[in-house]
Amino acid sequence: MNTVSGCELFSSFEMPSLFKQGEIMIGGIFPVFNKEISSTSTFKREPPGVKCAFDLRAFRWTQVMIFAIEEINKESALLPNISLGYRILNSCASPTNTLRAALTLASGPEEIKSTSPCPPAISALIAESGSSQSLAVAGALGPFQVPVVSYFSTCACLSDKAKYPTFFRTIPSDYFQAKALAALVKRFGWQWIGTLQSDNDYGRNGIQAFSDEVKKLGVCIAFVGTILRTYPMDKILDVVEMIKQSTVKVILAFVPEGDFYPLMKEIVKQNITGIQWIASEAWITAPRPSTPEIYQAFGGALGFVVQKMAIPNLKPFLTGISPYTDPGAAFVRDFWEVMVGCRPVLPGERTGTEATNDKCTGNETLLNSQDVFFNVTELRVSYNVYTAVYATAHALHQLVFCQPAGEKPVRPCLNISEIQPEQVTAHLQKVHFRNQFGDNVFFDENGDPPASYDIINWQLRDGQVQHVTLGHFASAANGDYKLSIREEELVWRTGKMQVPSSVCSNVCPVGTRKAQIKGKPTCCFDCIPCADGTIANSTAADCTPCPQEHWSSERKDECIPKTIEFLTYREPMGIAITVVSLLGASLSLATMMVFIQYRETPVVKASNSELSCFLLFSLFLCFLCPLTFIGRPTVWTCMLRHTAFGVTFALCISCVLGKTIVVVTAFKATFPGNKVAGKFGPAQQRIIVCSCTLIQIVICILWLKLNPPFPDMVFRHSNKKIVLECNTGSEAAFYAVLGYIGILAIICLVLAFLARKLPDNFNEAKFITFSMLIFCAVWITFIPAYVSSPGKFTVAVETFAILSSAFGLLICIFAPKCYIILIKPEKNTKKYVM
Repeated sequence: MNTVSGCELFSSFEMPSLFKQGEIMIGGIFPVFNKEISSTSTFKREPPGVKCAFDLRAFRWTQVMIFAIEEINKESALLPNISLGYRILNSCASPTNTLRAALTLASGPEEIKSTSPCPPAISALIAESGSSQSLAVAGALGPFQVPVVSYFSTCACLSDKAKYPTFFRTIPSDYFQAKALAALVKRFGWQWIGTLQSDNDYGRNGIQAFSDEVKKLGVCIAFVGTILRTYPMDKILDVVEMIKQSTVKVILAFVPEGDFYPLMKEIVKQNITGIQWIASEAWITAPRPSTPEIYQAFGGALGFVVQKMAIPNLKPFLTGISPYTDPGAAFVRDFWEVMVGCRPVLPGERTGTEATNDKCTGNETLLNSQDVFFNVTELRVSYNVYTAVYATAHALHQLVFCQPAGEKPVRPCLNISEIQPEQVTAHLQKVHFRNQFGDNVFFDENGDPPASYDIINWQLRDGQVQHVTLGHFASAANGDYKLSIREEELVWRTGKMQVPSSVCSNVCPVGTRKAQIKGKPTCCFDCIPCADGTIANSTAADCTPCPQEHWSSERKDECIPKTIEFLTYREPMGIAITVVSLLGASLSLATMMVFIQYRETPVVKASNSELSCFLLFSLFLCFLCPLTFIGRPTVWTCMLRHTAFGVTFALCISCVLGKTIVVVTAFKATFPGNKVAGKFGPAQQRIIVCSCTLIQIVICILWLKLNPPFPDMVFRHSNKKIVLECNTGSEAAFYAVLGYIGILAIICLVLAFLARKLPDNFNEAKFITFSMLIFCAVWITFIPAYVSSPGKFTVAVETFAILSSAFGLLICIFAPKCYIILIKPEKNTKKYVM
């Protein structure tokens, strides 16, 4: 147990490390081994029971950190005359082991002796790759103000400065990656997507951020599968089954490579193909899954990664790694066994009983190795490690020299022994420099760098999986984001230039609308035909009603004008009305000519030739009235048809009334002393006719003045037709006209009925009675028929009533007279008439 000036170290973890003493120490934590078997954590001196698989990529990250520190130590412009040291530990890709490593670094190595009270063992920490691990480190070291700079932790939750005030990173937050992935989904029109997340902060927060972004675009998440490298096989098989049962053709895997690899192998084993995979930056460029075997199911995968860079002079440094150069260096022997394929035997080491074939001869070299480990032209995460070290060095330079690196060197303004972690944190927040590659390095208020990604596409070239860069995504100056991609070079899972489709339900064709399926996401729907009168003329439209004057087509994809309907001269009904109307008018004229021709005969004289001619003229006009009801209604025809009908029938019934009075008074005059006939001569007859007609004229004038009839479009009779008809304007005026004619008819009927028992040889009152009965019967039945008839049949009913009543008057009153005049002239005598 060590005691340091009042601070008592309770215990420490014995962990292998890469170590070099320096005046300022920087710590590093990397997942050099990435598969945890036992996660039991105890504060014991014995090595914990953890066995992990060696990860070449993470080991290269450790070497890049060492290379960057040694490069800085050689520079004269950056931290001149100050040596940086390092201590690098393994996290085994576990939050538990990461916390153990962080506490080990914070407590300080036992080799360092110090007289200062509780000195910080490190000034800054480069850690970690996984977001869950970084959360553990940032939470543990935050209270001590130790700055933590991550190179591969992307969880947006780490941008919370209230919780993690000392956390920085050189890789963009998943907040930006989620926007990039959403932009990619939008670009290719994918609406139905499955997602896989790792059962940790990285996966859960990444999928949540992605879901929030794509929901704004109307994209639906079919399922969210959860995996982890330590899951038992039955859980992995459950996820595989979920994928097989789903209809999605595009799946996003927001999972670290170590967690995803077991599932990838099972997907290949079960030959699940035809899926377009979208990758997070954690596995799209990982070397372990980038094999022809995995490519069978994951070929054409798309994903985003930070931009690639090349680090000069790094390759010679990497090829110079050897267990013989520094026998005590941690992890190097494991690296050598993986890279060379034999176990190095160091001087003084007992060889044991292993086969000779497994032992190295000592002549092995890495100088001619073609392994991807030594490809330093497309560095991404390694470059982030390199940038993290340089950002820390620039912050330390500004702290120690009180000026940015590169300016004229001056003497230090701060003693190195007085450096406090919170000072380094403050200067990291303000650090801003242009590195040797021309990149601006700085952190925003959340500790994040600028967002910039390359778009990677898995392609098989010369039998090897290549990570082909085909586009770019970056934030613009105005706060927007720009996605550019060379689609013509993309290789899809479905083949080159065949963009895969992923929808839960196919786009509804025109003429249909979406009907949400209960209990399923909004992307899953049925297509229901639009209702009559509504259309959907695009695949994304709801059914919209047509304008009132239009109706939906048969396919419900366009509004077509409704059929205009009105009574025309060309249709059978119009022809029939026209023929009957002209026939009635002709008969009226013919009868009038007969009466004029035989005006001196007893029958004509007895029937009052003047009133008869007036009556025949009014009947002529009545027969012509129906012609105004045929044809397209206009303002003038609408005013004419109702007023002409009202006035002509008033004139007609007034003449009948005059005749009725004449008949009654004439026969009453046969009684001795009766002088009524003398008082009802031709002048009085004209006054009766004119006054009764004048009243109707006044009613019609008021009607036309106050609320005249007008042409109107009626939609209620049929959805597909517009009936053009004349609106009466004022219903009261219309029925007033009819009512007045009815009053006159009733008066005629009553008077004629009173005179029914007059002499039989020539009883005109009897014929007037019959005509008025017919007239009243026709118009009484007209009203309900008029109200109930649809469309143009309303006009037909009205014309039928006009013609029927006119023919009733013409036939009942004039047919007997014409019969005597033309067929039975022998009865056309004064004796017969009297």
